[in-house]
Amino acid sequence: MTPAGFEVLPVTGIGDVRPGDDLAGLIRAAAPWIVSGDVLVVTSKVVSKAEGQLVELPLDEPAREAAREAVLRAETSRVVARRGATRIVQTHHGFVMAAAGIDASNVDPARLVLLPKDPDASARWMRDEFRERFGLDVAVVVTDTMGRPWRLGLTDVAIGAAGVDAVTDYRGQLDAYGNELELTQMAVADELAAAADLVKGKITQVPVAVIRGLPIRAEGHGAGAAELIRGADADLFSLGTAEAVARGLRQSAELGDAPAFHPGPVHLPELPFPRTRSVTVPDHTAAAIVAWAPAGDLAGAVRVGMEVQRLRAVLAAEGLATVWLDAPGDPRLAGDVPEGGVPLGVLAIGRGSLPSL
Repeated sequence: MTPAGFEVLPVTGIGDVRPGDDLAGLIRAAAPWIVSGDVLVVTSKVVSKAEGQLVELPLDEPAREAAREAVLRAETSRVVARRGATRIVQTHHGFVMAAAGIDASNVDPARLVLLPKDPDASARWMRDEFRERFGLDVAVVVTDTMGRPWRLGLTDVAIGAAGVDAVTDYRGQLDAYGNELELTQMAVADELAAAADLVKGKITQVPVAVIRGLPIRAEGHGAGAAELIRGADADLFSLGTAEAVARGLRQSAELGDAPAFHPGPVHLPELPFPRTRSVTVPDHTAAAIVAWAPAGDLAGAVRVGMEVQRLRAVLAAEGLATVWLDAPGDPRLAGDVPEGGVPLGVLAIGRGSLPSL
């Protein structure tokens, strides 16, 4: 069903929220006009303040910066990217954001605001409060501000939700032309968060907005905003560019023999050594090449070894695995190397366990 339209209404007059405050009561008192069917979009900062998600911070340097670093480390599950003082991390919730969502704005200078411990649970609590205390059936979205990897600027997104499905899945449905939708999953809770921020803003101290007129409801509380977190197996951007390059360089220095090759076709790049069929190689080997050096040339043999390791790194980047077979001076390989050359070993190449690029 397509809605005829919807409204986004700011909730003003809530004032400063402190630890232990009755946030549901404050919102209701400031907006007695809220009705069943509304979606309450609540900035995570006021949720965190009410829940006491605050840490004390010294006012003087360098103790202040050291304390901030300690808090950031505690809130970080892993570092995704770092550029100067900017750090993009994954939080223990699974969110990927700058500085783990830690905020020093709109709060006493001697404190930092952390994200709610469980934003979905906070949203469920708020929804239950409105139903049990005020007799209202509302949905709740808890929001925070995030950047986007492909675009400039920030936008609010959902980090908690109750009473509304965070994702609408259109996969398997047909579009107006009869084409089956294969990838379309709409982040409805994020769209609600962004729409609400148009009337909340960052400096106007309007932490709550109400969206009215959208027929979007979940079965019960719904799965929450946690279903918006992309799993590691589907995350194509789990590291920043420089971090991914650094990890690749480290791994290239540690490449070892594959335990086995996988069946299936492979695309081989141009190989710098002659191929051979003269020795037994592992099952599913796509190609085997002979590394060789001029007889008696120790320095040449070292250079060949370095070239073989570089080749293994290049092949690994293409999803290809390798196995090194020692064969120094093996007479079976004599016909595979140029005259005056001595075989050092055979590099078997096959399909690896990583997807090919």
